[in-house]
Amino acid sequence: MTNQQEDGIWLHCSNSAVRRASRRLGQLYGHVMGDSDLKSTQFSLMSQIARSGEPTLKNLAEAMVMDLSALGHTLKPLIRDGMVELVPDERDRRVKRVRLTEAGTAKQQELLTLWRDAQSRFDQAFGKEKSAELRKALALISSAEFAEAFTKS
Repeated sequence: MTNQQEDGIWLHCSNSAVRRASRRLGQLYGHVMGDSDLKSTQFSLMSQIARSGEPTLKNLAEAMVMDLSALGHTLKPLIRDGMVELVPDERDRRVKRVRLTEAGTAKQQELLTLWRDAQSRFDQAFGKEKSAELRKALALISSAEFAEAFTKS
């Protein structure tokens, strides 16, 4: 691996460094996952829905660290294309739950195989232990507790 320009803002700003790395990883994972009609954010969203069962919109937004309007924007094409559907909660009809359709489950499973290849490549290039440590650090940064500590500073 080559070193980039030493005076880049990413060496001084955590936000810029994470965003820059995120863009690069998006490109690399996207290349491995091929020409899917889904964006990586949509695949991540569908994978979260698959792990969560039928989360409420609010719970899904919290898990994805998105506001409800951004979640709605991301869900709209998935709903239009028949991958995801919104269903009323059985106990409170005002609450909407998000569910993968049969087509959505099939597409998520198809892309999961390709994602596993991309994740394996990342682990190999970065190191399996360092990769796990990175995910733990990023999980902490995306937590509500971190946000609370950050805003108190």
